[in-house]
Amino acid sequence: MGGMAAQIPIKNNEAANKAAMDKVRTDKLREVKAGHDGTWVAHPDLVKLALVVFNEHMPQPNQLHVRRDDVHVEAADLLNTNVKGAITESGIRANVSVSLIYMEAWLRGLGCVPIHNLMEDAATAEISRSQLWQWAKHQARTNEGVPVTAQYLLKVLDEEIEKLAQSMGEQRFKASKMIEAKKHLATQITGESYSDFLTSLLYNDIVELEQIKARI
Repeated sequence: MGGMAAQIPIKNNEAANKAAMDKVRTDKLREVKAGHDGTWVAHPDLVKLALVVFNEHMPQPNQLHVRRDDVHVEAADLLNTNVKGAITESGIRANVSVSLIYMEAWLRGLGCVPIHNLMEDAATAEISRSQLWQWAKHQARTNEGVPVTAQYLLKVLDEEIEKLAQSMGEQRFKASKMIEAKKHLATQITGESYSDFLTSLLYNDIVELEQIKARI
């Protein structure tokens, strides 16, 4: 089974929608050529696209005959933590923003959330806050040499919450759970405390809210 295509249809931008669908098509083509028997997508409208690709390149019921003997994975490959690229300010801000948006939605009872035209779940927020924590914990630097300290990340957090407040508007922002999300995220990105699961950290807020409602 291949991985999920997180893209969702973009209804108000034809060019952006085409680019997104092209990414899905390329992704599914890579999977079927790699020997996968199936795949999954984040939106029902993408099912037909995935089917077309798989039906063209996998006319038989499965690809059990595709052994991929050309792939040789050693223990060193599995233990190699070196990745291409570098830590960037834009990447840090994206991690903060996505974490805030997802956590706010989760506090309102939503588990799958469209963010920047991608369907995200808790795994995205977990990865984002974990990267921020790890960079602060190990005193990493951005590609421009800026130390990723707790103070730096908290400053970015303040700036990103302000951007969200402006984009949402005063009334919608006040009615949201953004302040609660910010409070929790601030405890998770300084390189100190680290909850095993982000959802466990947030769960008490939902339980307490339901208890308050029950008493009203």
